[in-house]
Amino acid sequence: MMNMTQAFQKVAAIRGMNDVLPADGARWERFEDIVRGWLQSYGYRNLRTPVLEHTRLFTRGIGEVTDIVEKEMYTFTDALNGDSLTMRPEMTAGVVRASIEHNLLYDRPQRVYSIGPVFRHERPQRGRYRQFHQIDVEALGFVGPDVDAELIVMLARLWKLLGLTDIRLELNSLGQPAERAAHRAALIEHLERHRDILDEDGQRRLYTNPLRVLDTKNPAMQAMADSAPRLFDFLGEGSRAHFDGLCQLLADAGIEYRLNPRLVRGLDYYNSTVFEWVTDRLGAQGTVCGGGRYDGLVELLGGKPAPAVGFAIGMERLLDLWEQSVPFTPLPECEVYIVHQGDDAQRLAARVGEQLRDAGLPVIVHGGQASFKSQFKRADASGARVAVILGSDEVASRVASVKFLRAEAAGEAAQQQVPLDKLADVLKSKG
Repeated sequence: MMNMTQAFQKVAAIRGMNDVLPADGARWERFEDIVRGWLQSYGYRNLRTPVLEHTRLFTRGIGEVTDIVEKEMYTFTDALNGDSLTMRPEMTAGVVRASIEHNLLYDRPQRVYSIGPVFRHERPQRGRYRQFHQIDVEALGFVGPDVDAELIVMLARLWKLLGLTDIRLELNSLGQPAERAAHRAALIEHLERHRDILDEDGQRRLYTNPLRVLDTKNPAMQAMADSAPRLFDFLGEGSRAHFDGLCQLLADAGIEYRLNPRLVRGLDYYNSTVFEWVTDRLGAQGTVCGGGRYDGLVELLGGKPAPAVGFAIGMERLLDLWEQSVPFTPLPECEVYIVHQGDDAQRLAARVGEQLRDAGLPVIVHGGQASFKSQFKRADASGARVAVILGSDEVASRVASVKFLRAEAAGEAAQQQVPLDKLADVLKSKG
């Protein structure tokens, strides 16, 4: 039996899984409000999938020789039934699984989004955490470059809404499976000729995922990667037409971009269009948003063949960039703070607080008993626009004393008395 007198060792958050405290939470909420309004303006609807999925969903969808599947997934065996389960490391596979399971594409294409946590076991650093959050946007059932362009244009609009000017677009095409197969053979031949300079990751991926070797950050391998056969040169007429159509639509929209033939993304399901929005202001973790087309994933996961395209935004990275660029003024905790003195006044304060909330005013009623000085100090710290004061005189007279606390209320009487039945109307008229 546990000794209840024994000192309990304090529990800290798991490394790389961070708390968001109230002061920061207000900024998150403001950011999420902007994001939801932006998504709704393009007709995207919310789809929510579980945090836990069967492991085979990710090994099949993401690819068994990707970094995520090989080294980063939080996977465990369910002790109750022996199933292998995984905390989602990304959202697209779960969204596609849900669309197949619930026949979302039966009668029409779908524009959907998800916002929530994802999990990867990697070394925590700025912009890279073990639990982080993504905005995941998917257009399911759309085949043409017009929707590829729409996604990129809508991202440019988001940067504008957030006041960000230093995020740039990089663009590439991965073509179709047959084109990638021809390029893969040529790439393996090139890598074999330079085997002596490949690092451990390069050696490991030489035959399993050679395209990812080109995404190396190893300075000793850059010249080799730059001279490798370009996938773009293996694209057929259809792939080039899709990419040219996308580029024309981006030019029509005034979107600048850089062609990056080494841009491959880290997940196996991509084909055709791939893109990243990057910045130099977040250190090594410069990718703010990445996405592209994954026309084969629905069929790969057991559904009827259907095209799809989407992107994911790392919320912590984008919030970091937003905080650097746009000063944030914390929102007040309430609009009205009720201070009170005495038992009768405290009971009246609770009733008045509910009446004001019925009128649509955010209200804090001071908890417990304290001196007026202490309560006013707390009222001021809350950011409230006005303090409503209830003492024995106010209780007897059925009035409230009202004191405006903010500079914008200058010109109002320092303190005035208002009948309780007129209080909500007066406070709303002075808003």
